[in-house]
Amino acid sequence: MKLTVRPKAEPEVNLTSLIDVVLLLLIFFMVSTSFVKESQISIRLPQAEVEPIAEPMPERLDIMITEQGTYLVNGRELVNSRPETIRNALLKVSGGNTRLPLTISADANARHQYVVTAMDVAGRLGFTQINIATINEPAGQ
Repeated sequence: MKLTVRPKAEPEVNLTSLIDVVLLLLIFFMVSTSFVKESQISIRLPQAEVEPIAEPMPERLDIMITEQGTYLVNGRELVNSRPETIRNALLKVSGGNTRLPLTISADANARHQYVVTAMDVAGRLGFTQINIATINEPAGQ
């Protein structure tokens, strides 16, 4: 028996289908990717300035009078009980706006003169909406 030696065949790799798949993927990614260029606008941002913060104007004024005759305007105690001090405090807190409603509340044991002084000062400044706070007793008593 005669055996013939065949020439060894070189293995071939067919790259055609691989190239087709790669090109299809490339086309797919090119189509599905969005090339949005952000617009470049020159924006000049404002700079913060250091200014004192203005206190907001109150919507109403409160004068509280303690038993000892100490006055508190919107919760802040005055240095003394003189009418000039009360006048200056009301002008400062109201900003000169005499249309704001003014409520006067006093301790039950405070002298009547303290309330009259507060009403007199407010009236001379031109406040017309002056209220006096009272306590309603329950119906059963």
